[in-house]
Amino acid sequence: MPEIPVDVAFEHALGVSDAEHTLLTQGEDDRVWDLASVSKPLTALGALIAVDRGLLDLDDQAGPEGATVRHLLAHTAGYAFDGADPVSAVGARRIYSNTGFEVLADHLDEATGYDLEDWMEQTVVQGLALRDLEVTGSPAAGYRGSIRDLLALGRELLEPTLISVELWREATSVQFPGLAGILPGYGRQRPNDWGLGFEIRDGKSPHWTGAGSSPRTFGHFGQSGSFLWVDPEAGLTAAFLGAERFGETHVRIWPSLTDEILARHRDGGGG
Repeated sequence: MPEIPVDVAFEHALGVSDAEHTLLTQGEDDRVWDLASVSKPLTALGALIAVDRGLLDLDDQAGPEGATVRHLLAHTAGYAFDGADPVSAVGARRIYSNTGFEVLADHLDEATGYDLEDWMEQTVVQGLALRDLEVTGSPAAGYRGSIRDLLALGRELLEPTLISVELWREATSVQFPGLAGILPGYGRQRPNDWGLGFEIRDGKSPHWTGAGSSPRTFGHFGQSGSFLWVDPEAGLTAAFLGAERFGETHVRIWPSLTDEILARHRDGGGG
C-alpha cells in the first residue's frame, strides 16, 4: 500500500496500529522527538497503574481544598495553565493545566514511595517494553519519545494489560460531564469533555481528529506538533511527531490525515 500523503515541508514521522501490531510507519519510527503535552497520557497511565495496584485512589484529596486526583486528571481542579494558585472553584470549569499534572506527580511520588521517573520506568516503560521513551522532564510536557513507543502506548489504550478493563473504561469516559472549556488551538468547546488524562472527542468542532473519528475517540496532542489518538470503535491508534511546533499547518492537515488513516485501515484494511 502506498504511503499516506502528508502535506508538510518539515521532517515528521507517522504511525498506525491496531491492538495487536503496527500497520504502518512513515519516517523513522525510532527517532526521538519532543512529545510536549503528549507526555500527559503517559503520566496518566502511570497514575492509573498506581490506582489499579491500590496505592492511589481517584478520590484522594490532592491539590487545592476540595480537589482530588480525579479533578487533577480531568483538568477540573481550578488551576490555570501554569501557576501555583487556583483561578477557579474546584469542578466549576474545565481549565487545561500543566500545573495540575505537576501536582499529580508530587502526589504520585508520595503514594508510591518512588520518584516519578523511577515509577514511570518500572511501570510504563518496562510494562510496555518501550525502547526510546525519556521520562526525565516535566510530567506535563517534558517527555521525549518515538513513533514506535507511542504506538505501543496506543495499543495499551486500545486493549489494556497494565490496568483493569473497568478502570480503563472509567479513564476513557467523560469525567464531570457538561463542563465548558478552551481546547488549546481550537477555541471554546461546549462541552469540553475529558476522561482521566485523555481528551475525548465526542461531538467537538473544530477538532484535531477527523470527521470520521468516532465520538469515543480519545487521546492528546502537543505543542511540539505531536498527537496520539485512539479510536476504540475503529480498533485503531495513530501517532504523529514532527519538527515544527503546532500551528496552522497542523490544524489544516491533521483532520484529513486522520480520515485517510481511518479510510485505509478501519476494519483491517491494509493490515
